[in-house]
Amino acid sequence: MAGPASGFRKQTAPGIKNSTLHGIWQMTGRARDTLFNIKTVEEDFAFNERVVEVFDDMLDRSIPFYRQIIDGQAQLLDDFLEPGDTVYDLGCSTGTTMLELARLLEPKKLQFIGIDNSLPMLDKARLKAELYRKQQSLSFFNEDITEFDHPNAGCIILNYTMQFIRPLQREGFLQRLFHNLRPGGIMLISEKVINHDRRLNRAFIDIYHQYKKNRGYSELEIARKREALENVLIPFSIKENKTMLKKSGFVSVETYFQWFNFSSFIAIKPA
Repeated sequence: MAGPASGFRKQTAPGIKNSTLHGIWQMTGRARDTLFNIKTVEEDFAFNERVVEVFDDMLDRSIPFYRQIIDGQAQLLDDFLEPGDTVYDLGCSTGTTMLELARLLEPKKLQFIGIDNSLPMLDKARLKAELYRKQQSLSFFNEDITEFDHPNAGCIILNYTMQFIRPLQREGFLQRLFHNLRPGGIMLISEKVINHDRRLNRAFIDIYHQYKKNRGYSELEIARKREALENVLIPFSIKENKTMLKKSGFVSVETYFQWFNFSSFIAIKPA
């Protein structure tokens, strides 16, 4: 296991971290998400150009503790990766996660590669990398992540991505990722999750909807977005996600973060 990169703990001071993410969003034109302030939903949710324009605001206002999760992932990468390792972010969207990880882990000299099937997302990600002069450490590929074929990865990140993959494909997808990790490599997964206790599940959903209201979304917007995602985003439970990871070959699988119906996992490939 690699030791911590020099200066990392100092760089993750909350004030520095938060202002940097805010700066990324401001410099690249973060527009406010009003996509679902509509009377009827005419199509399922898709990562198209309209979504790209408001995506950073959507993440910031829809994902609880989003910034803290990125910071936690940086600490895990710092502990588990070797200098020069390659980190893949599958479903990288506009590249915010990789930009922040590259900043926090600069002494580690990691290479970051973002993969997404949305060209508008990748266009914005490349713009961010150029604005922050990170082209040497950040690359972006327009590929289908379910066909991932990049051996010897140090880490593969799936932040709120697997929930959009068809359930029957997920186990095979995780097996493919497992085989592309180097021995001792890690996978970091963040997902929206369900609870099979109906009362708890309903309570967690209600708490989350209140969180979104507190972040400025109306009841109409919350209802319309949920309708658009109904056949697109299909969450599993914490137990189901852990079971899939273990079936794929991972021996150590743990939850390192949970907020009601949002969870983050680390899975380690045997050395």
